[in-house]
Amino acid sequence: MTTNRTRQLSTADERRETVLTTAIGAFAARGYWGTTTTEVAKAAGISQAYVYRLFPSKESLFVAVVERCFVQVRGALEQAVAAAPGSSAETVLRAMGDAYARLISDNDLMLIQLHAQAAAVSEPAVREAVRQGYARLVEYVRGASGGSEAQVQDFFARGMLCHLLVSMRADEVEAPWTRTLAAGITHY
Repeated sequence: MTTNRTRQLSTADERRETVLTTAIGAFAARGYWGTTTTEVAKAAGISQAYVYRLFPSKESLFVAVVERCFVQVRGALEQAVAAAPGSSAETVLRAMGDAYARLISDNDLMLIQLHAQAAAVSEPAVREAVRQGYARLVEYVRGASGGSEAQVQDFFARGMLCHLLVSMRADEVEAPWTRTLAAGITHY
């Protein structure tokens, strides 16, 4: 008896999504320089050649991952603005800050951001992706909050401080210096 099963093939868009999702975890764990496309391909269940069909280089794959993370940050900030309990710059910025603190409790996202900043020092395409990502975020935060230049700068400075606190797990250390750095900063 023969059954007539048809094998459903993934589209290139579905495979691209799988590769990006897999690459986020791989790059978060080992960074730009420590991750190979072979590892990403194996984890995604496809050949390395197919990874290169979807992304012409490791650099372009990493840039796509960085861009995806900026989109994720923007989405979280947009949701926070929509749910903010008021419209003053302080209220909106506080809501966005809380959303960002929740978002970076996902270590993969935070690690991609940190690895991207490190790679931006010597990799021009990554540098440009980081610049463009921050340019879009700064303009969004400025427009959505109506905050002053100083308020917007403080928002991003606190975000960077959150990265530092979360990455070194400062909440596990009870000391004057951690209390100083963490004062007024929420992390999840």
